[in-house]
Amino acid sequence: MNISASIVEDDTRVRGVLADWIRQAEGFSLVSDYCNAELALVGLPKDRPDVVLVDINLPGKSGVECVRQLKPILPDTQLVMLTVYEDTDHIFDALTGGATGYLLKQTKRHELLNALKEVYAGGSPMTTSIARKVVQSFHSVHPGTDVLSPRQREILDLLARGYINKEVAEAMKISSATVNNYIRRIYEKLHARSRSQAVAKYLGVQREPD
Repeated sequence: MNISASIVEDDTRVRGVLADWIRQAEGFSLVSDYCNAELALVGLPKDRPDVVLVDINLPGKSGVECVRQLKPILPDTQLVMLTVYEDTDHIFDALTGGATGYLLKQTKRHELLNALKEVYAGGSPMTTSIARKVVQSFHSVHPGTDVLSPRQREILDLLARGYINKEVAEAMKISSATVNNYIRRIYEKLHARSRSQAVAKYLGVQREPD
C-alpha cells in the first residue's frame, strides 16, 4: 500500500513538520505541499493525491472554500481538515463542503498517520470531541432519511458517534465487508459522496454555501 498525500498549510513550520511525518512514514509518499488555497487549486488537480490535509485558516481563500472547489474536480481524493478550531460552525462548513475528516492540529504523529490510513480505507476520521459535538448539536433526523432501513439508521448512528468501519462491524456483530455494503447503499439513498456528508444529512445538517 502506498498512500500519496499532499498538504495545504500556510504556516511554514507546521507544513514542514507534516511533510517530514509523511515522507518518513512507511506506506506514504508526499506528492506536494502548498502555502495557500489559490496555488493548491491549480496544482492539486494535476497531482491527484489520494489524501490532502487542508488547513482551515488559510490566507485568501479559506480552507473550507478550497475544499468546496476541489471536491467536484477530485471526487476520489479524500480531503481532511487539520486545524486548531473545534467550533460547530467550522466543523459543519468543512463537512458539508466536501471534507471527509476533521482533525485538530494537536493530533499526534501516529494518530494523524492512522487517520490518513483510515480515510484512505473509506473511513471518516474525527477527534472524539468533534464527533461528540456533531452528535450533540443536532437532535432531529432530517425527513429525507426516512428512506433508510432500521439497520442502516443503526449504522449511521454509530458513524455519527465517530465509529470506524471495524468498530461498527464489531458493535453490530457483522463483517467489515457487510458494513461497507451497507455504507455504499446509504450513500446511494442519501445521494452522499462521503461518509461525512451522509452523517450530516442524517443529522439534518442542510446548510447552504455562503
